[in-house]
Amino acid sequence: MSDNELGLFLRTRRATVTPAEVGLPTGPRRRTSGLRRSEVAALAGVSVEYVTRLEQGRDRRPSPQVLSALADALRLTPTERVHLYRLTKATDPGFACRGHVGPGRLVRPAVQALLDRLEPTPALLLNQLTDVLAWTSGYERLVEPVGLLEGAPPNLARFVFTDSRARAAYPDWDHVADEQVAALKHGPFRADPHIAALADELTLAAGEAFTRRVDTVPGLPKSNGVMRLAHPTAGGLRLAYETLELPADDDQSLVVHLPADAATAAALDRLTSPQPAGLRLVSG
Repeated sequence: MSDNELGLFLRTRRATVTPAEVGLPTGPRRRTSGLRRSEVAALAGVSVEYVTRLEQGRDRRPSPQVLSALADALRLTPTERVHLYRLTKATDPGFACRGHVGPGRLVRPAVQALLDRLEPTPALLLNQLTDVLAWTSGYERLVEPVGLLEGAPPNLARFVFTDSRARAAYPDWDHVADEQVAALKHGPFRADPHIAALADELTLAAGEAFTRRVDTVPGLPKSNGVMRLAHPTAGGLRLAYETLELPADDDQSLVVHLPADAATAAALDRLTSPQPAGLRLVSG
């Protein structure tokens, strides 16, 4: 399992930036759509050999000036710049931002009240372990039929990697699995004993499907996007999601799902509307 997260992030980001984005020509004999190391080096004003050392993990402490130049060359967003800086500090194991505090599982009354206000919108509260700590009734009607809320507490990463129903529930399972690994790695990862224990569990249960992603997916999950869900009764849904980070002391995030198209909006209205007394949604 790779410990070179800085090099992994630089390599994967370099592969996603096209020459056109940075004002470079695209030749007909080009083998890759991303940037070459030599191009990154030229844009950042450093040597190719130095970019190679960074990507291979042979140098993990670039200066702030070099970090800024690389961030400019790779067209990093503000969030990606913060992540890049954090990765250079993570090479020193002597300090952990969270100390020995366990995963945040306490749901503050104000956060629960916020979830109540969001009804019937599908929304959930997650901690760093991807434990599902609280949710709206709209979210329950959305995911309970696929089995996601089983467990005490339910755990999103565990469901995605160890429950066979997840591949049927998520038509884009590979992308969802990537995002779950990115979420687990977004922080101390194996330096945190609780996350390390979950990673060990998923390594044994899911094998290469999990470990390959640990080695290749950077720890920078998307805070918003669109996901597809195959609901047993509502059919195929396209759900936009927004992730709202709570204060660091909570170690939690609020995820809100919204319809991404008119068909999904109509299906959610039917799914989340109050059911007449004596009736309930039946999966299958």
